[in-house]
Amino acid sequence: MTTPTTIGTGHEGSIREQVTDYFHRLRSGDMGALPALGGFIVLSTLFSFLNPYFLTKLNFANLFTQAATLMMLAMALVFVILIGEIDLSAGVTSGVAMAVFVLLVNKMGVNWIIGVLVALLVGIAIGGFIGYFVAKVRVPSFVVTLGLFLGLQGLELVLLGDGGLFRIETPQILSIMNDNMPPWAGWVMLVIALAVSYGMGLWDRNRRKAAGVANRPAALLYAKLGAIAVGGGVVVAILNQNRAVSIVAIQGVPIVVPIALAILWIGTFVLDRTRFGRNLYAVGGNPEAARRAGIKITMVRLFAFVTCSTLAVVSGIFDASRIGSVDASAGKSIVLSGVAAAVVGGVSLFGGRGRLSHAAIGAFVIAIIDNGLGLLGLPSGVNFLVTGGVLILAATVDAVSRKRTGGSLR
Repeated sequence: MTTPTTIGTGHEGSIREQVTDYFHRLRSGDMGALPALGGFIVLSTLFSFLNPYFLTKLNFANLFTQAATLMMLAMALVFVILIGEIDLSAGVTSGVAMAVFVLLVNKMGVNWIIGVLVALLVGIAIGGFIGYFVAKVRVPSFVVTLGLFLGLQGLELVLLGDGGLFRIETPQILSIMNDNMPPWAGWVMLVIALAVSYGMGLWDRNRRKAAGVANRPAALLYAKLGAIAVGGGVVVAILNQNRAVSIVAIQGVPIVVPIALAILWIGTFVLDRTRFGRNLYAVGGNPEAARRAGIKITMVRLFAFVTCSTLAVVSGIFDASRIGSVDASAGKSIVLSGVAAAVVGGVSLFGGRGRLSHAAIGAFVIAIIDNGLGLLGLPSGVNFLVTGGVLILAATVDAVSRKRTGGSLR
């Protein structure tokens, strides 16, 4: 993902230049998340006509919790997809980590915070194992992670027992997906989001100015802040309304939302504004050129898998919180949906192109398909057919755009 810049001026480019550059990238095939956004709008409109319940306040909130687990897993997979690799074991990695968590907390009485930290360490260890064999031994990631996909399922059975089911008994974990913030906290979250976006925008402008690179017009920053304020304000206002069908009021932004947003911001900062992030894109775009530029490809690949497995554990925490239990089949079926969400959102399977926000948008598209078809009472098989078709379409668009931009389909 490259953007033409003017070196040595320190001046701002015009809005017209930015718009022209954007349409030039569209014509060359670099559409980013635009197809996913289009799909999001079309599907939302379609399901709202087909079922009046789709646009209710209760279902609106359900979409956020329904998409959270898949969104986190898709974001985790972005780190390995960016370098042209895959992790088929991410789902069962989260399952094993949560199995360790429930054994520590439920059976041994360990504090839940320590249990979460140990679960994250399990993710780090599995990611390091995968990264070592992929980066050092040069075993294809498909083979290594497929082996772990099968092997870790066996480890889950050993830990939990065949058919074993453990309830989550930690209120703090259960509250992540099942409780809401007070209405005032949603507005505080929005203010923080605006402050962080403004601060990062100013930091980027100062950094580009110091490097002698042409800045984008300040109007674009304020337009972005305005979009966040309006869009975020609408979402918070809707979620703060009472959506209960009983006497007890249910209102407020789900607790999982600020957690997911914080991880999205941190991950975006790492990918866009750190050397590690730049190296990920470089390795995914052209490994040989990255090697000649002095980038330590082995370490980049290793840390990519570690990051992926660690964030996959966070996805497992979300899933366990929503279901309220952990069993021996945890994480088996979600990983392919995670890959689908990332690709549908515009992350290239060929590496070197994509953003965490694209994966988040793709996760919402997949969640809307699942939610909308469920409301229509259609068989689950139709859900798989539609999701598979959307994935094939997104992968085809990715391949065609890669050819148009002159990228390698390696």
